[in-house]
Amino acid sequence: MELEDHAEELASALGADKEEVKADLENLLSYSVPVDEAKESLRRKYGDGTDSSSEIATKQIDEITTSDSNVSTTVRVLSVGQRSIQYNGDNHVIFEGELADETGKISYTAWEDFGLEAGETITIGNAGVREWEEKPELNLGESTDIEREETTLSVPFEVGGDATLAELEPGDRGINVEVRVLECETKTINGRDGETEILSGELGDESGRLPFTDWEPRAEIEEGASVRIENTFIREFRGVPSVNVSEFSSVERLDQPVEVSATAPRYSVRDAIATGGLYDVELVGNVVAIRDGSGLIERCPECGRVTQNGQCRSHGEVDGEDDLRTKAILDDGTGTVTVILDEELTAEVYGGDLAAAMDHARDAMDREVVAEDIASKVVGHEYVVRGSLTIDDYGANLEASTFGEHDEEPATRAEQFLAEVEQ
Repeated sequence: MELEDHAEELASALGADKEEVKADLENLLSYSVPVDEAKESLRRKYGDGTDSSSEIATKQIDEITTSDSNVSTTVRVLSVGQRSIQYNGDNHVIFEGELADETGKISYTAWEDFGLEAGETITIGNAGVREWEEKPELNLGESTDIEREETTLSVPFEVGGDATLAELEPGDRGINVEVRVLECETKTINGRDGETEILSGELGDESGRLPFTDWEPRAEIEEGASVRIENTFIREFRGVPSVNVSEFSSVERLDQPVEVSATAPRYSVRDAIATGGLYDVELVGNVVAIRDGSGLIERCPECGRVTQNGQCRSHGEVDGEDDLRTKAILDDGTGTVTVILDEELTAEVYGGDLAAAMDHARDAMDREVVAEDIASKVVGHEYVVRGSLTIDDYGANLEASTFGEHDEEPATRAEQFLAEVEQ
């Protein structure tokens, strides 16, 4: 049903002016208030003589589904975040985080400032429900009532929003982390307000590593610094969670350095692929083949994409720049993944740098000899690979940060295998 039809139906039922109802309805929808909740709000505003509150189901969190339109529930506030979003060309400040009861937890977005505080117990009346990250989310808007409870609800979740990097998932809001800045660089991007500078890089703690973006570059965030960042939100970036630091986030330097794990968690290929993507993971397997596009390649000087016959998909005919790359198929018996080695790692397995590879190809009058030489050195050997795993329509790819032959004793591996079988 279109906006015009909703407005006409409401105006007719309420005996109100259609244009006035339409304007009110359009205003509520501009703040992403669900249409059923918006209509319910206008029914109360114009007074249709019914007690609509009796129609709002009271549910526990595990009972709320995306098929619900409006619900009431008693919950404890786990976290409160604040963020600016752009909607219909205007900036809106929203509040968001997680709520919980004894049955589970759920994310929320508040389109008004209800003064929520982490740890308090509240009863929410007439909250809208929408789908977010394939899960139900509560929307608190103009028609929502908030009542503070004197009794504290006991919940099996941490209050306050503190989390380790390994616990983070896309869609998390109001999150606090204590991390060390492992990599950091300034970038200029075309943002919603034109060209703007951001910080991006890598964060680490004892649980793992994740990429980050600081949309309001802060002096406290620099390579090597240990910091506490409060009120972050988590987005998906290339298949993995990414920590986003906004204008409402706070950053504080820590006196004690945050410990960062020197190793990445080791997965089987099958289990790694099942996660949907991992920023820092270690795999062990045999290289069974080298894919096309390995060895000496050419990249577009504008976008860095690999060219084919001097053609870039985005920029047409270009004068390509030479580079080295390896795309190795790794198999551990549970699955396969394409391991991508950059110029530096490819030079290590090839045994020569880009200049040596070009001399080799020139002498042989065939660029393919470089890939053939790489294949002769790595195919059939077992490797330990660490890097960032992404999954897309073309399969699983791991951008390697380290690539080395597996030197673990066969007896040790046999013992580990038997232990896994017994479990």
